[in-house]
Amino acid sequence: MAIIVNLDVMLAKRKMRSKELAEIIGITTANLSILKSGKAKAVRFSTLAAICKALECQPADILAFVAD
Repeated sequence: MAIIVNLDVMLAKRKMRSKELAEIIGITTANLSILKSGKAKAVRFSTLAAICKALECQPADILAFVAD
C-alpha cells in the first residue's frame, strides 16, 4: 500500500514555490519538504485543508493511493 504525494505537481500548476506555500499555510519549509517527499507518516486534516485552500484544489489532486 502506498500513498503518493503529488504536491510538486500542484505547486507547478499554480506557479507557486514551496516557501510561499509554507508561509501561507503556517508550517516550516522543512515540514513541507517532508510532506512533499512522501516521508511524512501522517497529515493533519487542518494542514491538508490549508494546502487545498491555498492551491485551490481538492485532496485527491494532492494524494493518490496505489496498491502494491
